[in-house]
Amino acid sequence: MAVLILCALAISPRWAFGASTRPAQGAAQEVAAYPSRPIRFIIPAPPGGTTGILGRLVGQRLTDVLNQPVVVDHRGGAGGVVAAEITAKAAPDGYTLLVAYHSHTTNATLNPKVPYRPVDDYRPITQATRAGLVLVVNLQMPVKTVQELIAYGKANPGKLNFSSAGNGSGGHMAGELLKQMTGIQAQHVPYKGTGPSLIDVAGGQIEMSFAGMVPVQPLIRSGRVRALAVTTTERIPSIPDLPTVAESGVPGFEVVGWYGFLAPAGVPQPIVAKLHAEIVKILRDPELTKRLTNDGAEVVASTPDEFEKFLRADVVKWAKVVKASGARLD
Repeated sequence: MAVLILCALAISPRWAFGASTRPAQGAAQEVAAYPSRPIRFIIPAPPGGTTGILGRLVGQRLTDVLNQPVVVDHRGGAGGVVAAEITAKAAPDGYTLLVAYHSHTTNATLNPKVPYRPVDDYRPITQATRAGLVLVVNLQMPVKTVQELIAYGKANPGKLNFSSAGNGSGGHMAGELLKQMTGIQAQHVPYKGTGPSLIDVAGGQIEMSFAGMVPVQPLIRSGRVRALAVTTTERIPSIPDLPTVAESGVPGFEVVGWYGFLAPAGVPQPIVAKLHAEIVKILRDPELTKRLTNDGAEVVASTPDEFEKFLRADVVKWAKVVKASGARLD
Protein backbone atom coordinates (compact mmCIF):
# COMPACT_ATOMS: atom_id res chain seq x y z
CA MET A 1 0.00 0.00 0.00
CA ALA A 2 2.85 2.34 0.87
CA VAL A 3 4.45 1.70 -2.56
CA LEU A 4 1.23 2.45 -4.40
CA ILE A 5 0.79 5.73 -2.54
CA LEU A 6 4.35 6.80 -3.25
CA CYS A 7 3.93 5.95 -6.92
CA ALA A 8 0.73 7.93 -7.16
CA LEU A 9 2.43 10.93 -5.64
CA ALA A 10 5.34 10.55 -7.99
CA ILE A 11 3.12 10.32 -11.03
CA SER A 12 0.90 13.29 -10.12
CA PRO A 13 2.95 15.84 -8.21
CA ARG A 14 1.13 18.84 -9.67
CA TRP A 15 -2.27 17.38 -8.82
CA ALA A 16 -1.18 16.60 -5.27
CA PHE A 17 0.31 20.05 -4.76
CA GLY A 18 -2.77 21.76 -6.19
CA ALA A 19 -5.12 19.83 -3.93
CA SER A 20 -3.17 20.72 -0.82
CA THR A 21 -2.82 24.39 -1.62
CA ARG A 22 -6.28 25.19 -2.96
CA PRO A 23 -7.94 25.51 0.49
CA ALA A 24 -5.00 27.58 1.74
CA GLN A 25 -5.18 29.83 -1.31
CA GLY A 26 -8.92 30.28 -0.79
CA ALA A 27 -8.43 31.17 2.86
CA ALA A 28 -5.67 33.64 1.99
CA GLN A 29 -7.88 35.30 -0.62
CA GLU A 30 -10.73 35.58 1.89
CA VAL A 31 -8.44 37.22 4.44
CA ALA A 32 -7.09 39.63 1.82
CA ALA A 33 -10.63 40.59 0.79
CA TYR A 34 -11.82 41.12 4.39
CA PRO A 35 -14.34 42.48 4.99
CA SER A 36 -16.51 41.54 2.06
CA ARG A 37 -19.85 41.56 3.93
CA PRO A 38 -21.42 43.15 7.04
CA ILE A 39 -19.76 42.75 10.44
CA ARG A 40 -21.86 42.06 13.52
CA PHE A 41 -21.15 43.59 16.95
CA ILE A 42 -22.77 41.43 19.64
CA ILE A 43 -23.84 43.60 22.61
CA PRO A 44 -24.36 41.65 25.87
CA ALA A 45 -27.13 43.97 27.12
CA PRO A 46 -30.34 45.68 26.00
CA PRO A 47 -30.17 49.16 24.40
CA GLY A 48 -29.36 52.07 26.70
CA GLY A 49 -26.20 50.78 28.38
CA THR A 50 -22.54 51.70 27.99
CA THR A 51 -21.66 48.68 25.84
CA GLY A 52 -24.34 49.53 23.31
CA ILE A 53 -23.32 53.18 23.18
CA LEU A 54 -19.66 52.28 22.70
CA GLY A 55 -20.55 49.68 20.07
CA ARG A 56 -22.50 52.23 18.07
CA LEU A 57 -19.85 54.94 18.34
CA VAL A 58 -17.13 52.61 17.08
CA GLY A 59 -19.39 50.73 14.66
CA GLN A 60 -20.52 53.86 12.83
CA ARG A 61 -16.94 54.95 12.24
CA LEU A 62 -15.77 51.44 11.35
CA THR A 63 -18.51 51.26 8.72
CA ASP A 64 -17.06 54.33 7.00
CA VAL A 65 -13.48 53.01 7.16
CA LEU A 66 -14.13 49.43 5.98
CA ASN A 67 -16.94 50.25 3.53
CA GLN A 68 -19.08 47.51 5.03
CA PRO A 69 -22.00 47.92 7.46
CA VAL A 70 -21.37 47.18 11.13
CA VAL A 71 -24.61 45.84 12.60
CA VAL A 72 -25.17 46.27 16.35
CA ASP A 73 -26.98 43.18 17.67
CA HIS A 74 -28.25 43.40 21.26
CA ARG A 75 -28.26 39.98 22.95
CA GLY A 76 -28.87 40.70 26.63
CA GLY A 77 -29.52 37.94 29.11
CA ALA A 78 -27.82 35.85 31.81
CA GLY A 79 -25.42 38.65 32.70
CA GLY A 80 -23.72 38.56 29.30
CA VAL A 81 -23.47 34.78 28.96
CA VAL A 82 -25.86 34.63 25.99
CA ALA A 83 -23.85 37.11 23.94
CA ALA A 84 -20.53 35.57 24.95
CA GLU A 85 -21.67 32.09 23.91
CA ILE A 86 -22.96 33.32 20.55
CA THR A 87 -19.59 34.92 19.85
CA ALA A 88 -17.51 31.97 21.06
CA LYS A 89 -19.44 29.60 18.79
CA ALA A 90 -19.50 31.90 15.75
CA ALA A 91 -17.39 31.17 12.70
CA PRO A 92 -13.82 32.43 13.26
CA ASP A 93 -13.87 34.68 10.23
CA GLY A 94 -13.91 38.16 11.77
CA TYR A 95 -17.55 38.88 11.00
CA THR A 96 -18.80 38.42 14.58
CA LEU A 97 -17.27 40.45 17.42
CA LEU A 98 -18.25 40.76 21.07
CA VAL A 99 -18.32 44.19 22.68
CA ALA A 100 -17.39 42.79 26.07
CA TYR A 101 -17.41 44.43 29.47
CA HIS A 102 -16.37 43.55 33.02
CA SER A 103 -18.97 40.82 33.62
CA HIS A 104 -17.19 38.73 30.98
CA THR A 105 -14.40 37.86 33.41
CA THR A 106 -16.60 37.34 36.48
CA ASN A 107 -19.19 35.04 34.93
CA ALA A 108 -16.88 32.03 34.87
CA THR A 109 -16.51 32.28 38.66
CA LEU A 110 -20.20 32.97 39.21
CA ASN A 111 -21.00 29.86 37.22
CA PRO A 112 -18.16 27.45 36.34
CA LYS A 113 -20.54 25.73 33.92
CA VAL A 114 -20.78 28.64 31.45
CA PRO A 115 -20.41 27.14 27.94
CA TYR A 116 -17.17 28.91 27.08
CA ARG A 117 -13.79 29.91 28.52
CA PRO A 118 -13.60 33.68 29.08
CA VAL A 119 -10.10 34.04 27.63
CA ASP A 120 -9.09 30.92 25.71
CA ASP A 121 -12.22 30.81 23.51
CA TYR A 122 -11.59 34.31 22.13
CA ARG A 123 -9.06 36.37 20.22
CA PRO A 124 -8.65 39.67 22.11
CA ILE A 125 -8.57 42.69 19.81
CA THR A 126 -8.27 45.66 22.17
CA GLN A 127 -9.38 46.94 25.54
CA ALA A 128 -11.20 50.05 24.42
CA THR A 129 -11.76 51.97 27.65
CA ARG A 130 -11.73 51.84 31.41
CA ALA A 131 -14.19 53.80 33.51
CA GLY A 132 -15.40 54.16 37.05
CA LEU A 133 -18.97 53.74 38.18
CA VAL A 134 -21.25 56.17 39.99
CA LEU A 135 -23.08 55.26 43.18
CA VAL A 136 -26.61 56.68 42.98
CA VAL A 137 -29.70 56.43 45.17
CA ASN A 138 -33.34 57.20 44.53
CA LEU A 139 -34.68 60.56 45.70
CA GLN A 140 -36.77 58.97 48.46
CA MET A 141 -33.65 57.75 50.24
CA PRO A 142 -32.81 59.99 53.26
CA VAL A 143 -29.07 59.99 52.48
CA LYS A 144 -26.74 62.43 50.74
CA THR A 145 -23.33 60.88 51.46
CA VAL A 146 -21.76 57.42 51.48
CA GLN A 147 -21.43 57.55 55.27
CA GLU A 148 -25.14 58.31 55.62
CA LEU A 149 -25.90 55.40 53.27
CA ILE A 150 -23.78 53.04 55.37
CA ALA A 151 -25.49 54.24 58.56
CA TYR A 152 -28.91 53.78 56.95
CA GLY A 153 -28.01 50.27 55.82
CA LYS A 154 -26.85 49.25 59.28
CA ALA A 155 -29.91 50.79 60.94
CA ASN A 156 -32.30 49.16 58.47
CA PRO A 157 -31.04 45.60 57.84
CA GLY A 158 -32.88 43.86 55.05
CA LYS A 159 -34.39 47.06 53.65
CA LEU A 160 -31.64 48.01 51.23
CA ASN A 161 -31.69 46.74 47.62
CA PHE A 162 -29.16 47.53 44.93
CA SER A 163 -29.64 46.96 41.21
CA SER A 164 -27.16 46.28 38.45
CA ALA A 165 -26.97 45.50 34.74
CA GLY A 166 -26.89 41.80 35.64
CA ASN A 167 -25.10 39.14 37.65
CA GLY A 168 -21.36 39.60 37.38
CA SER A 169 -21.58 43.15 36.08
CA GLY A 170 -19.40 45.93 37.45
CA GLY A 171 -22.37 47.29 39.39
CA HIS A 172 -22.96 43.88 40.96
CA MET A 173 -19.32 43.48 41.98
CA ALA A 174 -19.19 47.06 43.33
CA GLY A 175 -22.22 46.39 45.50
CA GLU A 176 -20.77 43.15 46.85
CA LEU A 177 -17.45 44.85 47.56
CA LEU A 178 -19.20 47.67 49.44
CA LYS A 179 -21.06 45.09 51.54
CA GLN A 180 -17.84 43.27 52.37
CA MET A 181 -15.92 46.42 53.27
CA THR A 182 -18.64 48.11 55.35
CA GLY A 183 -20.68 45.25 56.78
CA ILE A 184 -24.01 46.56 55.53
CA GLN A 185 -26.74 44.22 54.32
CA ALA A 186 -28.11 44.79 50.84
CA GLN A 187 -29.95 42.52 48.43
CA HIS A 188 -28.74 42.40 44.85
CA VAL A 189 -31.43 42.74 42.16
CA PRO A 190 -30.02 41.91 38.70
CA TYR A 191 -31.56 43.40 35.57
CA LYS A 192 -31.01 42.71 31.89
CA GLY A 193 -29.02 45.87 31.29
CA THR A 194 -28.16 49.22 32.87
CA GLY A 195 -31.12 51.01 31.28
CA PRO A 196 -33.86 48.94 32.96
CA SER A 197 -31.90 48.97 36.22
CA LEU A 198 -31.72 52.75 36.37
CA ILE A 199 -35.37 53.17 35.42
CA ASP A 200 -36.38 51.39 38.63
CA VAL A 201 -33.90 53.38 40.73
CA ALA A 202 -35.31 56.63 39.34
CA GLY A 203 -38.82 55.29 39.91
CA GLY A 204 -38.16 54.51 43.56
CA GLN A 205 -38.51 50.72 43.32
CA ILE A 206 -34.77 50.22 44.03
CA GLU A 207 -32.81 52.11 46.69
CA MET A 208 -29.35 52.27 45.10
CA SER A 209 -27.16 51.26 42.18
CA PHE A 210 -23.63 51.49 40.84
CA ALA A 211 -23.91 52.47 37.18
CA GLY A 212 -21.75 53.56 34.27
CA MET A 213 -21.21 57.27 33.67
CA VAL A 214 -22.72 57.35 30.19
CA PRO A 215 -26.20 56.02 30.99
CA VAL A 216 -26.50 57.57 34.47
CA GLN A 217 -25.41 61.15 33.74
CA PRO A 218 -28.70 62.23 32.11
CA LEU A 219 -30.60 61.05 35.20
CA ILE A 220 -28.20 62.90 37.50
CA ARG A 221 -28.42 66.11 35.48
CA SER A 222 -32.21 65.98 35.33
CA GLY A 223 -32.43 65.41 39.08
CA ARG A 224 -34.11 62.01 38.83
CA VAL A 225 -31.46 60.24 40.95
CA ARG A 226 -28.97 61.47 43.57
CA ALA A 227 -25.27 60.78 43.02
CA LEU A 228 -23.18 60.04 46.12
CA ALA A 229 -19.72 59.06 44.88
CA VAL A 230 -17.57 57.51 42.15
CA THR A 231 -15.73 54.19 42.39
CA THR A 232 -12.35 55.34 41.04
CA THR A 233 -9.41 56.16 43.32
CA GLU A 234 -9.41 59.76 42.10
CA ARG A 235 -12.27 62.11 41.29
CA ILE A 236 -13.52 62.14 37.70
CA PRO A 237 -12.64 65.40 35.88
CA SER A 238 -16.08 65.76 34.28
CA ILE A 239 -17.78 65.69 37.72
CA PRO A 240 -15.10 67.04 40.06
CA ASP A 241 -17.49 67.85 42.91
CA LEU A 242 -18.44 64.21 43.34
CA PRO A 243 -16.15 62.48 45.89
CA THR A 244 -14.78 58.96 45.60
CA VAL A 245 -16.16 56.13 47.73
CA ALA A 246 -12.66 55.73 49.17
CA GLU A 247 -12.44 59.31 50.42
CA SER A 248 -16.01 59.07 51.72
CA GLY A 249 -15.10 56.68 54.52
CA VAL A 250 -14.32 53.40 52.72
CA PRO A 251 -10.54 53.58 52.19
CA GLY A 252 -9.17 51.22 49.56
CA PHE A 253 -12.48 50.90 47.70
CA GLU A 254 -12.00 50.83 43.93
CA VAL A 255 -14.03 49.37 41.09
CA VAL A 256 -13.10 50.26 37.53
CA GLY A 257 -15.13 48.84 34.70
CA TRP A 258 -13.63 47.96 31.33
CA TYR A 259 -14.93 47.59 27.80
CA GLY A 260 -13.28 45.88 24.88
CA PHE A 261 -13.59 43.95 21.63
CA LEU A 262 -13.21 40.17 21.33
CA ALA A 263 -13.38 37.85 18.33
CA PRO A 264 -13.90 34.07 18.38
CA ALA A 265 -10.75 31.99 18.84
CA GLY A 266 -9.25 30.98 15.51
CA VAL A 267 -9.75 34.25 13.65
CA PRO A 268 -6.73 34.65 11.35
CA GLN A 269 -4.02 36.97 12.67
CA PRO A 270 -4.14 39.34 9.66
CA ILE A 271 -7.85 39.99 10.34
CA VAL A 272 -7.19 40.55 14.05
CA ALA A 273 -4.39 42.95 13.14
CA LYS A 274 -6.61 44.86 10.71
CA LEU A 275 -9.48 45.15 13.20
CA HIS A 276 -7.09 46.23 15.94
CA ALA A 277 -5.46 48.89 13.79
CA GLU A 278 -8.76 50.41 12.66
CA ILE A 279 -10.54 50.26 16.04
CA VAL A 280 -7.55 51.76 17.88
CA LYS A 281 -7.35 54.54 15.28
CA ILE A 282 -11.04 55.27 15.90
CA LEU A 283 -10.63 55.26 19.69
CA ARG A 284 -7.70 57.68 19.46
CA ASP A 285 -9.56 60.13 17.25
CA PRO A 286 -9.51 63.42 19.22
CA GLU A 287 -13.26 64.00 18.81
CA LEU A 288 -14.21 60.54 20.10
CA THR A 289 -11.57 60.64 22.85
CA LYS A 290 -13.00 63.95 24.08
CA ARG A 291 -16.52 62.56 24.12
CA LEU A 292 -15.48 59.44 26.02
CA THR A 293 -13.44 61.50 28.50
CA ASN A 294 -16.39 63.81 29.13
CA ASP A 295 -18.41 60.70 29.89
CA GLY A 296 -15.88 59.69 32.53
CA ALA A 297 -14.04 57.05 30.51
CA GLU A 298 -10.34 56.70 29.81
CA VAL A 299 -9.28 55.42 26.38
CA VAL A 300 -6.92 52.42 26.69
CA ALA A 301 -6.60 51.12 23.10
CA SER A 302 -4.32 48.25 24.14
CA THR A 303 -2.65 45.66 21.94
CA PRO A 304 -4.19 42.17 21.65
CA ASP A 305 -1.44 40.71 23.85
CA GLU A 306 -1.91 43.39 26.51
CA PHE A 307 -5.65 42.81 26.50
CA GLU A 308 -5.20 39.07 26.91
CA LYS A 309 -2.92 39.55 29.93
CA PHE A 310 -5.42 41.99 31.41
CA LEU A 311 -8.30 39.53 30.98
CA ARG A 312 -6.40 36.70 32.71
CA ALA A 313 -5.51 38.96 35.63
CA ASP A 314 -9.10 40.24 35.91
CA VAL A 315 -10.47 36.69 36.18
CA VAL A 316 -8.19 36.07 39.16
CA LYS A 317 -8.87 39.47 40.76
CA TRP A 318 -12.64 39.15 40.96
CA ALA A 319 -12.78 35.45 41.78
CA LYS A 320 -12.08 36.26 45.45
CA VAL A 321 -14.92 38.81 45.64
CA VAL A 322 -17.38 36.50 43.91
CA LYS A 323 -16.54 33.57 46.19
CA ALA A 324 -16.70 35.69 49.35
CA SER A 325 -20.10 37.09 48.34
CA GLY A 326 -21.58 33.67 47.69
CA ALA A 327 -23.13 35.05 44.50
CA ARG A 328 -24.03 32.68 41.70
CA LEU A 329 -25.17 33.04 38.10
CA ASP A 330 -28.40 31.12 37.56
